[in-house]
Amino acid sequence: MTEATTTKDNSTTSEAAAIPTDPLKLLGQVLSFAVRAKASDIHLRTRNHPILRIDGGLRAVREIPPIEPDVMERMARGVMSSRQQSIFEQAQQVDLSIGFKDIGRVRANVFRQRGSLSMVLRVINATIPTPAELGLPDIVTAFTRVERGLVLITGATGSGKSTTLASLINEINLNRNEHVITIEDPIEFLFTEKRSIISQREVGVDTMSFADAMRAALREDPDVILLGEMRDPETIETAMTAAETGHLVFSTVHSPAAAETVSRIVSSFPPEAQAGIRAKLAQNLRGVVSQRLVPRKGGQARVVACEVLTVSALAREYILDPLKIKDLTDLIRKGTVAEGMMSFDASLLDLYRRGEIDEETALQHATSPTDLKLKLEGFA
Repeated sequence: MTEATTTKDNSTTSEAAAIPTDPLKLLGQVLSFAVRAKASDIHLRTRNHPILRIDGGLRAVREIPPIEPDVMERMARGVMSSRQQSIFEQAQQVDLSIGFKDIGRVRANVFRQRGSLSMVLRVINATIPTPAELGLPDIVTAFTRVERGLVLITGATGSGKSTTLASLINEINLNRNEHVITIEDPIEFLFTEKRSIISQREVGVDTMSFADAMRAALREDPDVILLGEMRDPETIETAMTAAETGHLVFSTVHSPAAAETVSRIVSSFPPEAQAGIRAKLAQNLRGVVSQRLVPRKGGQARVVACEVLTVSALAREYILDPLKIKDLTDLIRKGTVAEGMMSFDASLLDLYRRGEIDEETALQHATSPTDLKLKLEGFA
């Protein structure tokens, strides 16, 4: 897809400014445009205008001319350390994070497409939002008061999982006297220690892998562990071990719904190991929060809709039995907030009643639009 067809006429309206010739100063200017426009992501591609993702849509920054190949090359090399350049030369892609004066921390992925360099960047808010500021339900915040076990935040890429995790960890930081270890690739939010002490480790810089860091964490006197992502069976197994030995573990999984998360974790193991992992999940999983970002009423920004599974005795029974795992969806749908359950449709209904989203948005994102329509009209 070409830049013209992707962005159509959705160019930004930021005022024009002199275009720097230094690649890093140019990058700083693009990031400043992004911050002013409240963009979530920045796409930089050779011979294209910078493109911003704003409220889910793509818009070109036409005030900045298309980026020439040599400028893109120097820009990308300028943000990479020598170690990251070595990784890039081998893999043709690399993740990194870097701080910019007056802008804050930026997460980036540098990669090649059609033989040319490209970058996708995300400006990380320097201030970690509170759960209330994110609009997280109280049953989600309640997981910060759990003493031990595994809590998973799930959703698609760009659904705000990292921000939710940071918000929950900072809630612990503000209210509990704990040692928190974070294991991330790369580090995004930087925590300021309050009541807790926080050790932040970056994969590739402070440790070789998630699995290595998780094994070491068990010898580092943690109370709470934030594991950026459960990527492989070894990491999942170590996270389970940490949970069952008295630690509170938060992590993320890429899955579209809370119930499907359990199946996805189990299926990542060979058949002969799946019964054992089911047993560990049933024993140690405390909750799953699956989230989506939906357009806020009036078209300004987006708001989070959550599906929440709090693991009860019945949920444990369903997790243990491969024939009943599909019943977790009904358990969430029929459950109440008092029971620690919230379906996506219940979340959308709540957002509609609070005036956060309109009826069209609620129905568009509903799991069961017909049932939600009846509830919106007061029939259920």
